[in-house]
Amino acid sequence: MGITWRNWALPAAAPALLASGCVSTQGAPAESAATPSTSVARVCAEPVAGPAKAPPGAVTVDPAVVGDLAAKTRNSPPATTFWLRPGKHRLEPGRYAQVVPKKGNRYLGAPGAVLDGRRTNQYAFGGAAPDVTIRHLTVQRFVAPHNEGVVNHDSADGWVIEHATIQHNSGAGLMAGARQQVRASCLRGNGQYGMNAYKASGGVRDLVVEGNEIVGNNTDDWERRRPGCGCTAGVKFWAVDGADVRGNWVHDNRGAGLWADTNNNDFRIEGNVLDANDGAALIYETSYNAVIRKNMIRRNNWVEGRKHADGGDSFPYATLYLSEAGGEPRIPARTDRIEIHRNVLENNWSGITLWENADRFCNSPANTSSGVCTLLVKDPDRCARPAIATAPLYTDCRWRTQRVEIHSNRFVLDKSVVDCTVKCDRMAVLANYGTYPDWSPYHGEGVARAITHRQRNRWHDNVYLGPWKFVAHDPSRVLDFGQWQVTPYTQDAGSTFDPRAGG
Repeated sequence: MGITWRNWALPAAAPALLASGCVSTQGAPAESAATPSTSVARVCAEPVAGPAKAPPGAVTVDPAVVGDLAAKTRNSPPATTFWLRPGKHRLEPGRYAQVVPKKGNRYLGAPGAVLDGRRTNQYAFGGAAPDVTIRHLTVQRFVAPHNEGVVNHDSADGWVIEHATIQHNSGAGLMAGARQQVRASCLRGNGQYGMNAYKASGGVRDLVVEGNEIVGNNTDDWERRRPGCGCTAGVKFWAVDGADVRGNWVHDNRGAGLWADTNNNDFRIEGNVLDANDGAALIYETSYNAVIRKNMIRRNNWVEGRKHADGGDSFPYATLYLSEAGGEPRIPARTDRIEIHRNVLENNWSGITLWENADRFCNSPANTSSGVCTLLVKDPDRCARPAIATAPLYTDCRWRTQRVEIHSNRFVLDKSVVDCTVKCDRMAVLANYGTYPDWSPYHGEGVARAITHRQRNRWHDNVYLGPWKFVAHDPSRVLDFGQWQVTPYTQDAGSTFDPRAGG
């Protein structure tokens, strides 16, 4: 089909991306539809070099001396700058020989400076010191355990990781603390996550993830090793309050690209290219209040979507999946809804699914985030009979998929590109029939009716190119565009639909 480039705020990096095949011109939006930014960079292939000489006052670290970095860190005062010479730097051989920075320390790598764990050391940088900076350094081949991380292992606050390459480590390449900034870095080929944004006490606040390349993570294939663990992604976010995720190239990860899981709030996910991840490009789960805009989302979920379809599963596994997640005005954020707009979704396995599990709520055995309650009810014990059956706990004990607005997006599907005939063409809003546990007040179709008709979930003013279908209420109700637009669903007012134009 023809394209219109007006309103595409393409940056200087875009020609290289187009030449590399990262961004396709197929289905580029017209002025009235989506206007995603493709402001991402090939960080892994073209890293920015660090300083060739030690900055004034910096402590020089010698790669020929094993353990020199950790020793000089111990023997220097806080706020020291360290310059790592070119070459392969090594720690002492013990598993716990990591560098423990002091407050305000800065670590700068010269061109070719590498901190190598030799598949022996578990962690590279740890400890509780805040406001540490790591720039222009490659950190590789550390063996952090499952769910733990190599850089900022203890999730200290205020760290800045910039122009770094964190690659080929076990566990997570990077953990996150409050006020952390991860910019223009390559998070590549790590065993579990590129980054695990999790802090056991206090949570993570005000996180910035900007201009990074996040590629090929979950090399250890944890979902196969622990089926249903929900423990993989390019980046996983847990209980993060306030995050800006922008201008990243998130591609070719085994599993989801980005996954926000459990009591995240106030996210802005914008201007990213989410490309060719095995699972969903983005999962936003049991979380609140987000803006998802101006993203190019293409070729995602081919592996996992096809696996479910081939197994006979009728659930609409989508490339952008909201599971028990919605807008909540009572929780402070920059928005009081989830707004998904001005994105291009091109040749993914299905589109957007809004889902709410009727059996999943605070204090239910079906809640996979065991022991965790909603942000509206801190104590899980309150969510029990008889109080849970009446207001306000009847609603506040649930993570509800509500106040979701999906508009001004462009959805393009060519089944010959995706190589599918069925089940890759769905847009959905649905729930299951509530049955569990026996004391649950949500038995029956109440949750399905609520998510479909009563919780202010609305599609409008979108462009559909290709043979899209629509699922409402439950997986068995598959609708065409005309049925989707009229009573009782009345979705996609102002939208256009051309089933022949996707190819």
